[in-house]
Amino acid sequence: MKIGSIDLGKQPVLLAPMEDVTDISFRLMCKHFGADMVYTEFVSSDALIRHVNKTKQKLTVSNDERPVAIQIYGKEIEAMVEAARICEEAKPDILDLNFGCPVKKVAGKGAGAGMLHNIPLMLEITREVVKAVKIPVTVKTRLGWDKNDPLIEQLAEPLQDCGIAALSIHGRTRSQMYTGEADWTLIGKVKENPRIHIPVIGNGDVTSAQICKEYFETYGVDGIMIGRGSIGRPWIFEEVKYYLKTGTPLPPQHFQWYLAVLKKQVLQSVERLDERRGILHIRRHLAATPLFKGISDFRQTRINLLRAGTIDELFSIMDAIPDKYGLE
Repeated sequence: MKIGSIDLGKQPVLLAPMEDVTDISFRLMCKHFGADMVYTEFVSSDALIRHVNKTKQKLTVSNDERPVAIQIYGKEIEAMVEAARICEEAKPDILDLNFGCPVKKVAGKGAGAGMLHNIPLMLEITREVVKAVKIPVTVKTRLGWDKNDPLIEQLAEPLQDCGIAALSIHGRTRSQMYTGEADWTLIGKVKENPRIHIPVIGNGDVTSAQICKEYFETYGVDGIMIGRGSIGRPWIFEEVKYYLKTGTPLPPQHFQWYLAVLKKQVLQSVERLDERRGILHIRRHLAATPLFKGISDFRQTRINLLRAGTIDELFSIMDAIPDKYGLE
């Protein structure tokens, strides 16, 4: 699969952009485990052109994570164009336009998935951004606003005509938010359209290597994004790549190995922020990781993990888990 001149190989697996998740340390870790491309957290065009420091920090990319895409969102043509030019100066490989974020503070104001209510404006923003930068521009969106208006089949061609280099589709409507099941059938129909010649990337509910392989084979997509399935589980990319290559599951590591990966995430988060904010930031990963799922009588330990306020306290709890629960 190629996005512009960037060759991601056959059946690439990408880290989806996620706010408060895909910071640079997590992107580097997912890259280490085999992610073929990674995306930044989404960047507000309005905040970026106002030079909000916290927003500008999201533009920091490393050569070690390439190819990397910066994702922006907004609802004003001029702001999106100016933000796109600022992003290009940060030297990402790709610029992605977010027309899919469903959260109220974004979509409710007409940006993100809110653009699904104003297709002419979405297309005008896309055209102008494509013209404004030299790097490939891609789009990530959803099936539609709700189940009564799944417009992605009609939207894909006009977006392609705007000059985008790839289209990523999350298999839910805005109304679904992150509930229910992702519907990949419409993603597959977009890919089947003979007039679509840009790569089509599917996203939604890819939580295992087996599901990833099944979706590649069933829906014929060019690439697959993994989002929430990677939270607290950056090693999923290694599992997926191994399964796609061999058709057999990657042999599991010892419990202590996975625990060490999570501890490394904690340390990287603390180094990037500080002890208090770093631990607060990483709690989402500790709460979501499948490593602790299925352990009997783990509830109180989970609570203690999420309440820990220092590295020493957190690591003391984590280090005691294997002996306490008889895990190797």
